[in-house]
Amino acid sequence: MTDTRRAVLWGVFSVSLVMLWDGWSKHNGQPSMFAPPPPAVTAPAQTTTAGVPAAAAASAVAGAAVLPAATPAVPASEKVEITTDLVRATFDTRGGSLVRMALPRYKDEHDASKPVMLFDQTAERVYQADSGLIPRLAGEAALPNHLTVMNLLPGPRTLAEGQNSLTLTFESPDQGGVKLRKSYTFQRGDYAIKVRHEVVNGTAAPLSAQLYLQLSRDGFVPSTSVFMGPAAFTGPAVYTEQSKFQKIEYADIEKGKAEHAKSADNGWIAMVQHHFVGAWLVGDQLERSFQTKREGTNLYSMAMTLPLAPVAAGATQAIESTLYAGPQEEKKLEKLAPGLELVKDYGWVTILAKPLFWLLDKLHGMIGNWGWSIVGLVVLLKIAFYWLNASAYRSMGKMKAVNPKVMEMRERYKADPQKMQQEMMRIYREEKVNPLGGCLPIFIQMPFFIALYSVLLASVEMRGAPWIGWITDLSVQDPYYILPALMTISTLFQTWLNPTPPDPMQAKLMWIMPLVFSVMFLFFPAGLVLYWFVNNLLAIAQQWMINRQLGLNR
Repeated sequence: MTDTRRAVLWGVFSVSLVMLWDGWSKHNGQPSMFAPPPPAVTAPAQTTTAGVPAAAAASAVAGAAVLPAATPAVPASEKVEITTDLVRATFDTRGGSLVRMALPRYKDEHDASKPVMLFDQTAERVYQADSGLIPRLAGEAALPNHLTVMNLLPGPRTLAEGQNSLTLTFESPDQGGVKLRKSYTFQRGDYAIKVRHEVVNGTAAPLSAQLYLQLSRDGFVPSTSVFMGPAAFTGPAVYTEQSKFQKIEYADIEKGKAEHAKSADNGWIAMVQHHFVGAWLVGDQLERSFQTKREGTNLYSMAMTLPLAPVAAGATQAIESTLYAGPQEEKKLEKLAPGLELVKDYGWVTILAKPLFWLLDKLHGMIGNWGWSIVGLVVLLKIAFYWLNASAYRSMGKMKAVNPKVMEMRERYKADPQKMQQEMMRIYREEKVNPLGGCLPIFIQMPFFIALYSVLLASVEMRGAPWIGWITDLSVQDPYYILPALMTISTLFQTWLNPTPPDPMQAKLMWIMPLVFSVMFLFFPAGLVLYWFVNNLLAIAQQWMINRQLGLNR
């Protein structure tokens, strides 16, 4: 039974750490140990001079109506850059589209000298937000859309000190008597951009049209693992009250098999990536349809189309929407739209990770430091499971007490394994020892350990969050390996407190395994190592007290 206990304990610990190691490797751009290498990434489809995909056509809406495709003969356009306290955004006068956005408060994971680039338009990347008008019925005259070169109306391009908002407005030329005016309003301290579309009907007849809001992006996705799943979901998503949150794989769009809600009077669309999201949000009680489309080689789009009420001759109709482009800050996303916080991907441990983050966030609200909040979380978990852990440590203490008897018995019956097993069970029964009791702390800790790992990776709130001194970012490894070293020492001391296995080989393994796994901890996020180190300290204190009660301290 001792052998079984050791096998179970180390099996759980080993598999869990290997899973975490694989997930951390993928998070840092390395291939998974459990999946074939991902296919080579191809460059996005060729674009026009304005950067609009040359094959940009979408699914039919309202009969034969489709989103407009680029044409060879298009006027030249210009780029317009605006700067606020949070973003540097670039718009293209072709369609008044948002084609580039830097987030200076967040550093690129692979080059800390550069900011995170959310929207972008290069030879390697395409990610932009478009919108425009299409007719309700096939055969009707074309309307201003995301390919129409618009005029930039006068106004500031920098959010000045003391100014709370900045508005950038584009107006299309008259197209068959119809104009589209598009205004983006940036608020200080907010990543949610208010977007107002005004449809001006200068004709002598009522106008029936549809407004489409679209996100287009290249299809690069990080590698996956059979254990941990994707490091973080990347791709389109749609939410409705009826169908809830639905992630859509690029591969399904490629095959024409994308399954998602097609219409509703509520909901939103998004392009999701690790830590950040772009999403079009519109108020409820407005009919809308949702479409996904392969735009070209390695290029995909997600669109939301809203039929507009007829616009009377000479009248103007305004439609309000929000383009969120920023970090996945869970509490802020919850307030913006129902279900928007679900873009934060915890993977298969969501059931534990979400309440863990809630508790961490509450602690952070009181303490003001994410590192000390992690320490506080460990303390609360230890209190919650105190009696359960105490029972397990008491069982391990009793195992330590009977260990001399077991070792003497093993030496006496080493030539008769069957008799040895019978005698061992007799000793355990007489001493009322459960050899598997010591496995309980591992079973309890590992789910929370893995869930916290997911919280640290998924939570943009942890990105760049300092603790003390040399720990300036809890989401990356300790730069000086101090925490891993302390964690290793504490693990070895905890091993010393545990009963020594009767088998000499297992006894050696008990000392070697902590050292082997400590190598993995060198590269884990500092917040995760902090969690394990504090957990070790509290476990040692509790086990030391129990051993002292049993008279077992050396």
